[in-house]
Amino acid sequence: MIDWLRKDLQDPSVTIGSRELPIAIRRHPRARRLVMRLAPDGSEVRITMPSWGRTRDALAFVSSRREWIERQLGNLPQPAPPVPGGTLLYRGSPLVIDWNPDLPRKPQLHAGGLQLGGAEETLPGRLRRWLEGEALQLIQGDLAHYCAEAGQTVPELRLSRAQRRWGSCSGKRCIRINWRLVQAPDPVRRSVVAHEVAHLVHFDHSPAFHALLGTLFEGDLEAADRWLKREGRSLYCTFG
Repeated sequence: MIDWLRKDLQDPSVTIGSRELPIAIRRHPRARRLVMRLAPDGSEVRITMPSWGRTRDALAFVSSRREWIERQLGNLPQPAPPVPGGTLLYRGSPLVIDWNPDLPRKPQLHAGGLQLGGAEETLPGRLRRWLEGEALQLIQGDLAHYCAEAGQTVPELRLSRAQRRWGSCSGKRCIRINWRLVQAPDPVRRSVVAHEVAHLVHFDHSPAFHALLGTLFEGDLEAADRWLKREGRSLYCTFG
């Protein structure tokens, strides 16, 4: 056994430098090979493998890709809390944070920027709450649209602060969408909502599910997926 890899088959993890990362293994009936990704926030290593695959094979795969994991961790965007004069990502574009203590506390969109006042030390919390409020309104609209297209009643919606998932759909007809998607371009956010609405009809990733999703979503699904894989980690920079 090599000392940086815990081969606990029930709770596997890998140690990179001073960090111990859980290894999340997902078996998928449509998978034909092992695929490894790092969580957007670098919190875990994710392995997707065929349903017949062995856990030991997944751990051996992680062992062979340790340098890749180190490089990916090194490429993670550095935290950048919001500051006056800085920018805030909103619907795919940066907004200049126009802060003046004499302005109203509540943020207001204004000419490509976001104006607000109040105490500077409370700025990050108020900006996050503003983004979450915007996310709720936008996603509610997305959800209503796609449910109408799918012939479904609108389910309960909850915003998620998950570190590992962009969206989920429970058997109790509750859809959760990561609020950070308000920072992504509109088609990316909408693709995630459409995905979860398709799960209201097909609670799997069958050909019927993908056919429905392709009908529901008006944009380029592959392009949206590529954006999330390439840029998704950046959505965690400002607020963690």
